[in-house]
Amino acid sequence: MIFNKQVECLAPRALKDIQSKRLCRIVNYMQRKSPVYQKKFAQSRVILRKIKSINDIDHLPFTVKEDLRDTYPFGIFSAPMSDIREIHVSSGTTGNPTVVGYSKEDLDLWANVIARSLCCAGAVPGDMIQIAYGYGLFTGGLGLHYGSLLLGLTVIPCSSGQTKRQLKIMQDFRPRVLACTPSYALYMAETAGELGIDAKKSSWKIGIFGAEPWSEAMRQQIEKRWDLEAIDIYGLSEIIGPGVACECHCKNGLHVPWDVFYPEVIDPKTLKKAKPGIPGELVVTTLTKLGMPLIRYRTRDIVTINYEKCACGRTSPRISKVLGRTDDMIVVRGVNVFPTQIEEVLLNIEGAEPHYQIIVERHKGLDRLEVLVELKESFFSDEVKQLQNFEQRISKEIESVLSIGVKVRLVEPKSIERSEGKSKRIIDKRSL
Repeated sequence: MIFNKQVECLAPRALKDIQSKRLCRIVNYMQRKSPVYQKKFAQSRVILRKIKSINDIDHLPFTVKEDLRDTYPFGIFSAPMSDIREIHVSSGTTGNPTVVGYSKEDLDLWANVIARSLCCAGAVPGDMIQIAYGYGLFTGGLGLHYGSLLLGLTVIPCSSGQTKRQLKIMQDFRPRVLACTPSYALYMAETAGELGIDAKKSSWKIGIFGAEPWSEAMRQQIEKRWDLEAIDIYGLSEIIGPGVACECHCKNGLHVPWDVFYPEVIDPKTLKKAKPGIPGELVVTTLTKLGMPLIRYRTRDIVTINYEKCACGRTSPRISKVLGRTDDMIVVRGVNVFPTQIEEVLLNIEGAEPHYQIIVERHKGLDRLEVLVELKESFFSDEVKQLQNFEQRISKEIESVLSIGVKVRLVEPKSIERSEGKSKRIIDKRSL
């Protein structure tokens, strides 16, 4: 099922006309309404009358997260506060959080792109969806909620946490669709096993997972444990929340509704556009938002992009699963390290659980990388030699991928802290 076939299957040439008109309109709107962009356009010496086509977008300046934090709380808004109908906040590790404002039109847009995403994932009107993303200031729960209602789903607004209750609701209400973070899906599978629940017999047939990077190996692990189709959904609060992109049943990239979100992939060092298929940083321009439109927002997410028509019939470009983040990436002895690289290795080693933590320390000027890995109960042994051999095996596998030395330390099952939201994978103890 395709939610809006007329738009989602439109020929790229026809869509380009729509994008061009919308870009011109939103740039002029922001010039009138946004002091922040008035200043950015002036500093970049943008001549707005020369912005006539979507091809002219690279003449416009980039927007970065600091633009939002430096104008905290509402300075980045283009609409007056009297037109803002909802506010969300994403927490940050340093400085001010980012605040996102939605007009009534933006909320309608959000529901629309989520409804498209749900159709991409395979949901149909009449399905019941269990939403185990957090509600409140986090965009995940409410975004899925609005889109589910528009599509005609029955919503169970569980929010995150209370895992035993989540499993009871699954057993009693029999929802077909689950929405949560991928790490929480694995945690629920682990808890189900402890409670004697056969996860393979669950009612969930479609899982819509996002809010954190996850690998193909983790997808296979989730699908194996729950016997469902694991679909990747992508979003970030600065753009709109979930709904910026979503996989279809082909699982060959996440479709971007590029009539409303225009994607670019750039080399984060040169800021030049990367060729299709080459990893780079995703940049997104909101073409129709009114409350807080953004021009060429640098997401910090590393992806590839594919402009070929999908087998599902949609003509929108597809981005890959997030390969890493430029800000979550750690540099160890000059090597770029992403948690998903280590995750991919661990999930392909029998006996290792998909629960791990990366610790980076600096000793006498030299960076050290240690990976804590949980073993399954059946593989954990009292024999020191056996455990040492297993550690060495995992270490060699990771080193072959990262090309740097790694210390692996096996830990007891369930000893790494679980998360009901986004998992914290990296502990960087260096004084950088």
